[in-house]
Amino acid sequence: MLIAIACLALHLLWVATAYDEWRGLLRVAVCGWVLDSALLHLGVFSFAASNVVLPLWLALIWLLFASTLPYSLNWTKRPWWVGSLLGAVGGPLSYWGGAKLAGVGLPLGVAPSLVLLAVIWAMLIPALHGLAGARAR
Repeated sequence: MLIAIACLALHLLWVATAYDEWRGLLRVAVCGWVLDSALLHLGVFSFAASNVVLPLWLALIWLLFASTLPYSLNWTKRPWWVGSLLGAVGGPLSYWGGAKLAGVGLPLGVAPSLVLLAVIWAMLIPALHGLAGARAR
C-alpha cells in the first residue's frame, strides 16, 4: 500500500499540475467508490474485514486508476467502443484478480459476477473518460 501511495504522490506532484486534473481524478475516484460500494451492498462481492465500507487499498486503486485515464489509457477514449471493449474484458479480470489476491468473495459465483462486471465496465470506461475530462463550470 505504501508503494501505491508513493506512486500517487509522485503523479500529483510531477504530473497533475492543473487544477482540472485534480478535479478529474477525484470525480473518477468518487464514481468508482460509489460503484464499488453499491456492488458491495448488492452482494456482488464481499470483503473479509468489513462488508460496510470499502477497504483503503481499493480506494487507493481507484485513485491510481483515475490517474491513468488521461495518460496511459488515453487511447481508449476514442473511438468509444475501444474503451467499452477494454472495460468489458479488463474490468472483470481485474476484479477476479483482486478476488484471488486479496481474498475478496464473489457470492454470486465467478461466472455471473464476471458477466455482470463486463456489462458495467463496458459502459463505465467511456463514462469515466467523460468525467475525467469534464471542465469545471
